[in-house]
Amino acid sequence: MTQALLSGKTALVTGSTSGIGLGIARTLAAQGANILFNGFGDAQEIEQLHQGVAQEFGVKTAYHGADMSKPEQIADMIAYADQTFGGVDILVNNAGIQFVAPIDQFPVEKWDAILAINLSSAFHTTRLALPGMKAKNWGRIINIASVHGLVASAEKSAYVAAKHGLVGLTKVTALENAHTGITCNAICPGWVLTPLVQKQVDARAAKDGTSIEAAKKALLSEKQPSGEFVTPEELGALAVFFCSPAGDQVRGVAWNMDGGWVAQ
Repeated sequence: MTQALLSGKTALVTGSTSGIGLGIARTLAAQGANILFNGFGDAQEIEQLHQGVAQEFGVKTAYHGADMSKPEQIADMIAYADQTFGGVDILVNNAGIQFVAPIDQFPVEKWDAILAINLSSAFHTTRLALPGMKAKNWGRIINIASVHGLVASAEKSAYVAAKHGLVGLTKVTALENAHTGITCNAICPGWVLTPLVQKQVDARAAKDGTSIEAAKKALLSEKQPSGEFVTPEELGALAVFFCSPAGDQVRGVAWNMDGGWVAQ
C-alpha cells in the first residue's frame, strides 16, 4: 500500500470550520495530514466535524478556537499545536472577513478588524510557526489571498488592501527562506460558493426578484469568464501540489484560480 503523500505531517488551517478552509483541511487530511482546525461555530458541531474527519481519513485531528484578531490567542494556538502534534508542518492562513462600503463611509472599526484577521493574523502564525519548520528544514506556508490580492473592486478597500498585503508577505517569507526546505505561496481564488458568498447570492436574488440560479449566473458573469464557481476541493488540490515534491521550487507565487477573472 502506497504511503499517503502527507503522512506524518500536521497542518494548521485557520478559518477551517466551513467554506474554503474546511475544503482545504479535508483535502490535506485525505493525503494523510493530521489537522488542527480553527474557526467559529457551534462547539458540538465543530467537535463532530473534526472527529468525523479523523475517522474518515484515519488521521489525528484537534480544534483550537483562537480569535485570529488576537495575537495572544494565536500564540496559544501554535503552542497547543506543538504540544498536541509536535509542531506545524503545513500552515494554511485562510481566516478572513469582509465588509463592503465606500472609503469615505467605511467604519474605522471594520477596517481595523479586516486588517487584523485577513493580514496581521498571517504574520503572527508565520512568525510563530517558522522556528519549528526551520528546525525540521521543511515547511509549507500557504496564504489564501484572493483575486483581490491582484486586482481591485470598488467598495472593498480594507479587503483589497489586506489581500494585496498578504501577497507581499508571501513574497518576503519565500525570499527569507529560499535556501531552506520551507516554501511560502499564495492562492488567489475567484468566486467560491462559500456560505458567505451564498448569502450574497440570496440577497441578490431577493433584491432582483430572480431565482437563486439566475442570481448565481449574474454574479459570475460580472467577473468570472468561466461562468462557474471555483470549488474548495480544487483549491485543496492546489494546496496539496504546493506540499508535494513537485512544489519544492514554487516559491513566492500568487497563483490565481479564478475562472479567468484576472486574465481579462
